[in-house]
Amino acid sequence: MSQTLSASTLLAVPLAPLAGALLAGIFGTTFGGNLIGRRLSHTLTILGVLVAFILSAMTLKSVALDGARFNETLYTWMVVGGLKMEVGFLIDSLTAMMMVVVTFVSLMVHIYTIGYMAEDDGYNRFFAYISLFTFSMLMLVMSNNLLQLFFGWEAVGLVSYLLIGFWFNKPSAIFANMKAFLVNRVGDFGFILGIGLIAAYTGTLNYGEVFGKTAELGGLAFPGTDWMLITVICICLFIGAMGKSAQFPLHVWLPDSMEGPTPISALIHAATMVTAGIFMVARMSPLFELSDTALNFILVIGAITALFMGFLGIIQNDIKRVIAYSTVSQLGYMTVALGASAYSVAAFHLMTHAFFKALLFLGAGSVIMGMHHNQDIRWMGGVRKYMPITWITFLLGSLALIGTPLFSGFYSKDSIIEAVHSSQLPAAGFAHFAVLAGVFVTAFYSFRMYFLVFHGKERYDQNPDAHHAGDHGHGHDDHHEPHESPWVVTVPLVLLAIPAVVVGFMFIEPMLFGDFFKDVIFVDAAKHPAMAELAEIFHGPMAMALHGLQAAPFWLALAGVALSYYMYMVNPALPTAIKARVQPLYTLLENKYYLDWINENILARGARALGTGLWKVGDQAIIDGALVNGSWKLVRWVSGVVRWMQTGYIFHYALVMILGVFVLMTWFVWRDYFLQLIK
Repeated sequence: MSQTLSASTLLAVPLAPLAGALLAGIFGTTFGGNLIGRRLSHTLTILGVLVAFILSAMTLKSVALDGARFNETLYTWMVVGGLKMEVGFLIDSLTAMMMVVVTFVSLMVHIYTIGYMAEDDGYNRFFAYISLFTFSMLMLVMSNNLLQLFFGWEAVGLVSYLLIGFWFNKPSAIFANMKAFLVNRVGDFGFILGIGLIAAYTGTLNYGEVFGKTAELGGLAFPGTDWMLITVICICLFIGAMGKSAQFPLHVWLPDSMEGPTPISALIHAATMVTAGIFMVARMSPLFELSDTALNFILVIGAITALFMGFLGIIQNDIKRVIAYSTVSQLGYMTVALGASAYSVAAFHLMTHAFFKALLFLGAGSVIMGMHHNQDIRWMGGVRKYMPITWITFLLGSLALIGTPLFSGFYSKDSIIEAVHSSQLPAAGFAHFAVLAGVFVTAFYSFRMYFLVFHGKERYDQNPDAHHAGDHGHGHDDHHEPHESPWVVTVPLVLLAIPAVVVGFMFIEPMLFGDFFKDVIFVDAAKHPAMAELAEIFHGPMAMALHGLQAAPFWLALAGVALSYYMYMVNPALPTAIKARVQPLYTLLENKYYLDWINENILARGARALGTGLWKVGDQAIIDGALVNGSWKLVRWVSGVVRWMQTGYIFHYALVMILGVFVLMTWFVWRDYFLQLIK
């Protein structure tokens, strides 16, 4: 292929899923008269995503092997005072990698959904939503300007709102999707402020033109303060990433989003929406490299998220919520890598995490199906012999998650730990401790879930809530034996398990130490030497794996696995005894550090009280009472006085005229008299 890419081919990548979404969403639902059935709906949407995946894979091949690039405007929407608002694509190695990851995971989710949502009345609507989500994410990652990035950013937020609340008759789902929507708006407010500052001070929204003016931006102060303008811009942009990529304290929406069907848990929490913030910061590396303050802020937020959200995974009993907290924790790892200026490592972990986390979510969905829609891991056990394919793929995903040498998660996770260790920023010490401790925590809660689900004695016939709970929000009889899922569910698991095992070994060298991200990600090696130091100690993926067997992260992970095995397989009475001893700590974790309570009782009530005050005092008392009603009352009083004077009797007017003449005749006399008195 030539050095340039075809605009029409690239345009087909996001438009193919959009076409599938429109066809299924209009003609496959009551909105369009149910003209097409289930089979045609899922065929059209899967075909659209398949086309997007094939074209994305071809694009990645051209970019990686032939050095092909594309950066053009396809459509100019409007020009406002020299500020161009355009639709355009920037295709380089970072974009091409994201395109392949998004379309591959989306394709697996689409195929899986055929089996998982088979009994659901909203089957066609669901396929329309997930295809629309894929289109939105592709527009986000392929954009070459901040306006289109923001469009994709808001579009994935909107579609995730629809997906989380897919079962709109379920109150908990409606609460969860509103929570996700509102929390993301908080982050997006910061994000649009950052974009606005860039537009105001550079006069452009195009990435290339903005990056060309970084030297000017780096020397400016924020008006009225001694803060650096670039620091304010970077922190505002990162607040957007905190909302979308679920960083403390804006992470609260993500675990609750488990109220949606399991396929969207995989789609939102694996390769797509939650990684948009990580992608954005990596894309904006030329700006972030100019502000050590912003990088320190990112390090601290990422470290808190990586460690403290991992703790919450330990006490969860819902299989999906355990994996959800692991997602928040892993996003914290990616954020820490960004703060250490190891943007390529963050992008690498984004990629490896996409495969094994999608695998774990879809594996959890398969377990939920096999367990007749029971999600509580306390009422599972011994599932391994009934669901062998789900068991082996889930085990591979868990091993990748905890960073087992040779698995994909090992290469990206250990690289993050090493990069933070090499960072010279003040916050790096705390961040290094957090990511190292997080290894033990991750291994413990991951294998606690694994052992409780797949090993030990069978407890599925003891579930007291057998006729209440379930992913579909309606009762099922859990007293039947578990069963393996159909092939449309197990094939995506197998196809995701392959990259979850091998992709790290295959791509660590070109992505971290080769030219894969050359001219895409920018690092000031003099100020931030983490990547340079990583390159010095890297001697190939096999040597790294062998060295990993002797390193602290491996032994911490092994200790976490061993402890979980002892506590839940060998001595199951121990967790209950520990819980009794540390009840206050358990209560703190059970209440999720009381962040939801603070949001609902302090922030939300405070906002409501402020709104009520503005309404009662500002609107009713001042605007309506004083300005609107007060003005007409004043006019009425004045007119009443004037009306009293205008009697219509000639003798009244004659008297007033005589008095007026008298005042005029005596005015000067009285004036001179008063002036003499004053003197």
